[in-house]
Amino acid sequence: MRKTLLTLLLCFLALNYLNAQSIDLLKQQIHEVLKNKKAHVGVAIEGVNPKDIISINGDSHLPMQSVFKYHLALAVLHQVDLGKLDLNESITIDKKTIEKYNHLWSPLRKKYPNGAEISLAEMIEYTVAWSDNLGCDLLFELAGGLKVVENYLHNIGIKDIAIVHNEINMQAQWDRQFENWTTAKAANKTLKLFYKNANNLLSKKSYGFLLDVLKGTQTGKKSIRGFLPKETIVAHKTGHSGKNKEGLTGAVNDIGIVFLPDGSHFYLSVLVSNSTEPDTTNQRIIAEIAKLTWDYFNN
Repeated sequence: MRKTLLTLLLCFLALNYLNAQSIDLLKQQIHEVLKNKKAHVGVAIEGVNPKDIISINGDSHLPMQSVFKYHLALAVLHQVDLGKLDLNESITIDKKTIEKYNHLWSPLRKKYPNGAEISLAEMIEYTVAWSDNLGCDLLFELAGGLKVVENYLHNIGIKDIAIVHNEINMQAQWDRQFENWTTAKAANKTLKLFYKNANNLLSKKSYGFLLDVLKGTQTGKKSIRGFLPKETIVAHKTGHSGKNKEGLTGAVNDIGIVFLPDGSHFYLSVLVSNSTEPDTTNQRIIAEIAKLTWDYFNN
C-alpha cells in the first residue's frame, strides 16, 4: 500500500515537473517571437489549470485604444441589470452627431448617414463587434461618463486600468491614447471575471448577449485569429492606433477567450505598443503568440 502511494506521489510530481517545463518552453518560444522586434509588448496567458500562466511585461501600462469598448460594454450591461437601461430601448442618433464623427471609424455612421433610432443592443453590438467610435461615445454618455465606467471597473477588482478620454477626444491628440491604459494581466483578469461570471457579474441574459457579441467580433482577423484553424471560436476585442507621422504605432491590441476543440479554453491578452514595425509585423506578433499558445493547450 505504502509502495503504491509512493508511486502515485512520484507520478504526480513528475507530471507537475513536465507541466512546468512545458509552460516554460512556451514562454521561451514567445520570447523568440518578440526577439529583435522594435516594439514594447505585454503578454498575459492563462489556461484552466492555475499553473498554466505566462506574463511577459504583464504589468506594463499600455494604451488600450478600442479594447476599452469591451470594458465599457460590461459597465453598460451592469446598468441594464440594475434596471437603469434596457437593451430594447431606443437611442437617438441625430444627423449633427453623425457629422461630428465623419472623420472617425463608424459603421453606424455609414449605415445611418441621416441619423436614426436604434436599440441599445444594436449600439453595443456595433461598438464592440465592429469597434464603432460613434457608438462608443454615446454609450459613455448613457453610462454616466468616463469616471462612472472607470469606477465600476475598479469596484469589480480591475485596478490596473485608466479611462480618461472618450474616442473623439483620444483621437484628437496622439499622446492621449497613453492616458487610457491597462496591463496585459489586468486585461486577462477582466476576461476571466466575465467568462466565469464571478459573483454574478452580469445577469444570464446580459452575459449571453455580450459573449455572443464578442464571438462575433469583425475586426482583427489577422491578430489572435490569424493563424488559428478557421473554425476556432474566439471571443475577443481589438484596438489599433494607426501610425503617427514618425511611423510609430501606439497600439495594436487583441484580448480574448480562445476555445479549444475539447471544450476548454484559454485567456490571451497581447498589447503591442510603441512599435516601429510594419502593421503586418505587429499583427503577426499577436497571431504567432496565439498559435503557439493554441498548440500548447491543444496538445
